[in-house]
Amino acid sequence: MAVVGAHVDQTDPIAEAQARGADAVQLFLGDPQGWKGPEVRYAGGAEALRAAAAAAGVALYVHAPYVLNVATTNNRIRIPSRKLLQKQVDAAAEIGAAGIIVHGGHVLAADDPAVGFDNWRKCIDQLDAKVPVLIENTAGGTRAMARGVERLERLWAAVMEADGGADVGFCLDTCHAYAGGEELAGLVERVRAVTGRIDLVHANDSRDTFDSGADRHANLGQGSLPLEDLAALLREAGAPVVVETPGGAEEHRTDIAWVREQLG
Repeated sequence: MAVVGAHVDQTDPIAEAQARGADAVQLFLGDPQGWKGPEVRYAGGAEALRAAAAAAGVALYVHAPYVLNVATTNNRIRIPSRKLLQKQVDAAAEIGAAGIIVHGGHVLAADDPAVGFDNWRKCIDQLDAKVPVLIENTAGGTRAMARGVERLERLWAAVMEADGGADVGFCLDTCHAYAGGEELAGLVERVRAVTGRIDLVHANDSRDTFDSGADRHANLGQGSLPLEDLAALLREAGAPVVVETPGGAEEHRTDIAWVREQLG
């Protein structure tokens, strides 16, 4: 049976999973908008969360803070990003996470994107990846590293040159792809042609239109995504699925149920 879950509050992710009937949860470790080190807010700390997840049969995924941007040429952002990513990876390993999701980032307007791709290579080269690092495609930005399959191909070529690059995974966000200008029909095949893999799917509808560049999630069936194409993508990907849709447990239960129905 497919593993399906949701992004939840980090205080008690096991209770959140049970409230949603989820097999997996995604959580932040600390402030997603801040530069402070990771924080496990579960009572009892990392070991207690690891044990509770194992006992409940819930897979844990960690989403790295949004502020991370290992691609940028801005030293004041790139260097702290690398350091914080390592700390997040270490903390994810302590809780027994199946992976840590990181956005592809971007370079400055005047920069050659090639520099950003190479900065990703350098980052992976230096990273002690105790858990799989899953790079996620993004919706907007003309200088983004992972908007669209064409950019993703260049990013992946750079990452594969790094020591440990073969272990880097990919997280496919359906809202980001559609809003970023990629039709969902045939997307799994196009992505696998350049990455060779899809390790996780973020199943999100898009509030905004195709190629809008807007990262605005909607509940499944309430946005602009063609649902037949979304359902086909989920089946073709054959990967664990996490919904990052609006609302709480009730809304997530509905979205999770829809995903499970499509996966049979």
